[in-house]
Parts: sequence; structure tokens; C-alpha cells
Amino acid sequence: MVKNNPIGIFDSGVGGSSIWQEIHKLLPLEHTIYLADSKNAPYGNKSAEEITKLSIKNTEKLIEMGAKIIVVACNTATTNSISTLRKNYNIPIIGIEPAIKPAALQTATKSIGILATKGTLSSVLFSKTTQEFTKDINVVEIIGEGLVPLIEAGNLDGIEMHSLLQKHTKPMIAANIDYLVLGCSHYPYIIPKLKDILPPNVKIIDSGEAVARQTKTVLQSLDMLRKENTLPNLQFFTNAETDTLKFLLKEHAEKISVEKKDF
Repeated sequence: MVKNNPIGIFDSGVGGSSIWQEIHKLLPLEHTIYLADSKNAPYGNKSAEEITKLSIKNTEKLIEMGAKIIVVACNTATTNSISTLRKNYNIPIIGIEPAIKPAALQTATKSIGILATKGTLSSVLFSKTTQEFTKDINVVEIIGEGLVPLIEAGNLDGIEMHSLLQKHTKPMIAANIDYLVLGCSHYPYIIPKLKDILPPNVKIIDSGEAVARQTKTVLQSLDMLRKENTLPNLQFFTNAETDTLKFLLKEHAEKISVEKKDF
């Protein structure tokens, strides 16, 4: 029975659906349940205590809905609460962290940019990871102020988004970065806009593929991969309006269900 149970995924809103897409691409037979806690988005400007409380709420809801593994598809929730979640729940829990290590190892200009929320950049886990891998590297950390609300509203390419991205990337371009690390699962949806603004030599990396691979590895190691070759049940729940999720996942429209639900 456990093998047929769903992968549970939660985020502060719609952004973690970028992680869901990578998981579904790698594990197309798996049932999934996604919780978009958009009512409480963004998490990035909340206290560590608030973030942990919300993460516990989402985790318990997914366990109640039968999840066999939980993916915390939110950088802020991972960096602030994953140790608490792992300590308190007897279920595999996968987190998401900014991909600092590959950027630091591959940079030629010895300068990298990190675009993330305040909650991620100020966390202990983020600080520890950064110190470990960026000893001789210039790191330009920018809080992506204002980006999550625009993405939550489905406003990916308006004038407001463009001017915000120009403002956020200006110090990075001035510092000659050649890697931009996205430290929020909402941000992959604005990669096309970032590519328009950044110099062509700058490579943009996010954590989606790595999270999907880790999810597969853990399920394999526990012999919990779904074996049935029937269509999976792909459920999305949001406690706000459903329009943005439907818009971001429009290429999957025929096989997913998106509902509003209180949680």
C-alpha cells in the first residue's frame, strides 16, 4: 500500500510547482499531492518561529492525506524548519537549498550571485552552506524583494517585474558574476526574464533537478517507488485562488486537478 501512496509536496505558494514539474518529469508514475500555502505567502519575511509553525501545519496535513514522503519545496521553509520536521515526524523528508556548491565550484570569474528571500539568506543553514563552499569567492546576496507576490499573482513579465529584476541584478552584473543561484522555488518561473537582463555568459541554476533526483534516490533506497503502470493521481490544493497554479501548470492541465481547500 505504501508504494502506491502519494509524494507530498508543499510550498509557501505556487512557486514549488517548479519543483513538482521536475519530480513529475523524473517519476511520471508517482501519485502526488501539492499544497500551495498561498494564503500565508511569502514565507521569506516571516520569523523562523512562524515559518516552522506553518511548515508543521503543512507537513501534518500531507501526512493526514497519506503522503509516503514529503518534499519541502520551499527554500525558506527548508533552511528554517527542516531539522525540526525531521526530528518530529517518522517519514522521509526532502529539503531544498540554494545550489551554492555547483556555482562555487564552476565559477571562472570567482564571483557568483544569489537571489533569495530574506528568510533564506538570514538562516543558519544558508550561512553554514555559504561559508563552507565560498571561501575564495565573491558572493553577491540579493533579497528578491517583491518578486514572490508578483509570481503569486501570475505577473511574470509585466513592467513591474522587469524593473524589479533590473534593480536586483544590477549589483550582480557590476560584480561580474558568471553564475546566478536561485534561492527560492518561485524564481524558476522568471528565468526567461532574467536571461533577457543578464549578460549571456551568466549561467542560472536552481535546485529543481537535484531535489527530484534525491526524491527518487530515497524512494528507491526504501523500496517505495510506485510500480503500477496506470495513470497517476496528480492533485493540487491551494488555500487562495486557483488561477495562478492553473496558469503555471497549463501544459499539464489535462492530467492534474487544482482545487481550493482550507488548510
